[in-house]
Amino acid sequence: MSEKILYLECNSGISGDMTVAALLDLGASREVLMEALESLPLTGYSIEITDVYKSGIRACDFNVILDAAHENHDHDMAYLYGDTHAHDAAVSNEHAHTHADRTRLHEHAHTSHDIHTHTTGEMNDLHEHEHAANETSGVPAHHHHHDARNLNDIAQIIMAGHLTEGAKSLALKIFRILAQAEAKVHGKSIDEVHFHEVGAVDSIVDITAAAVCLDNLHPDQVVVSALTDGTGQIRCQHGLIPVPVPAVTAIAANEHLQLKIRNVEGELVTPTGAAIAAAFRTESTLPDSFEILHTGFGAGKRTYTGVSGFLRAMLLQSSAEEDHDTILSLETNIDDCTGEALSFTLQQLLKEGALDAFCIPIYMKKNRPAYLLKVLCQPDDRAKMEAIIFRNTTTIGIRFQEMHRTKLDRRIIAVETPWGMADVKSCMYGSDTYYYPENDSVKQLALLNEIGFSEMYGMIQSYTREKGL
Repeated sequence: MSEKILYLECNSGISGDMTVAALLDLGASREVLMEALESLPLTGYSIEITDVYKSGIRACDFNVILDAAHENHDHDMAYLYGDTHAHDAAVSNEHAHTHADRTRLHEHAHTSHDIHTHTTGEMNDLHEHEHAANETSGVPAHHHHHDARNLNDIAQIIMAGHLTEGAKSLALKIFRILAQAEAKVHGKSIDEVHFHEVGAVDSIVDITAAAVCLDNLHPDQVVVSALTDGTGQIRCQHGLIPVPVPAVTAIAANEHLQLKIRNVEGELVTPTGAAIAAAFRTESTLPDSFEILHTGFGAGKRTYTGVSGFLRAMLLQSSAEEDHDTILSLETNIDDCTGEALSFTLQQLLKEGALDAFCIPIYMKKNRPAYLLKVLCQPDDRAKMEAIIFRNTTTIGIRFQEMHRTKLDRRIIAVETPWGMADVKSCMYGSDTYYYPENDSVKQLALLNEIGFSEMYGMIQSYTREKGL
């Protein structure tokens, strides 16, 4: 059975607006997106979608235009890097001269939303406070942080919108990943984190829009390449911070994302982009072979020397006959650990996502009886599996190797049999289908009907095959 795969190629980094633009260019519905954004209790912005050219290639540009009260200068190169990048900022003006396709979402009022009234009051108080502070602190007049929201504030905004359950869940997942990273960076609990740049109107719109577009495309799997970032420093509300910025490195560590550093001075991966990549990704590698159905290009706002400046998204079709993936095999020899500890370790490994975990009796040097502990897992789960083994056994070293696997398309189906309801694993290869009753169902029905286990297994399997389910 073939699968539809979304592939995000992040050779020039990734940000929220680049992701939305790439998904729109790939075919996500603009009408669905606009209806969803219009339903959010947010004001102070408009949306512009245009065709632009980056490195001579036509790309889609998704632009959240903030009014003066909400402007955060996120794309102001002179502010972010100082006067040394002013020329780059001027060069980036070539980005927005082609308006082949423009869609605007005008500023809109949501006076009926209690959440908006409450949030606006908080924003006004913060706005007045920061105006007074800036007069004595020397903070640049244009750098106000009007939108300091916590995770609960943002969740209420998203839940108030007319989005599908899938889009809401995905948007909240992205914000949770961001909140965990910010909490780690600032040494606070997740409930204490107040977003500034990420809690701003444009970031809420970018993240919600990305979730809506992915939900609309509805791929079976999402593969994300290594995130390419630059070097140097960038200015934020706290001062100068290194690139990759701390929130990005925290997300990469928490979510096991791969980072790749290029000799480019500048921030190519934003925290929003990293969080979207982590929330979207379901697979680490592409299938060995595939057909490209569509390609989309999402333009970035900032211009750097040496990078193309766009995110490429591809919609791919894989075939069941070529359904391969890459897994890791972890193993260690243990001769001084109790059976109880090994049993507990195996249970924890399987609970945390191991594909399989088992022990094989062996003899080690000096002919001491021992066990070979083996674990099969996804590459992204290696660190988690190793932590469980080191924490619960006496081993001091773990070997691992990459393995390639051919998979059959499989699913669990519920079958109403003459003996009761049974869960059956259905596996397909080409035109052939194989049925394997689940162990727990077989045991339950064997006891209920006073039939032997093997006989019950065969009866359920034969019945399911005859029905052709």
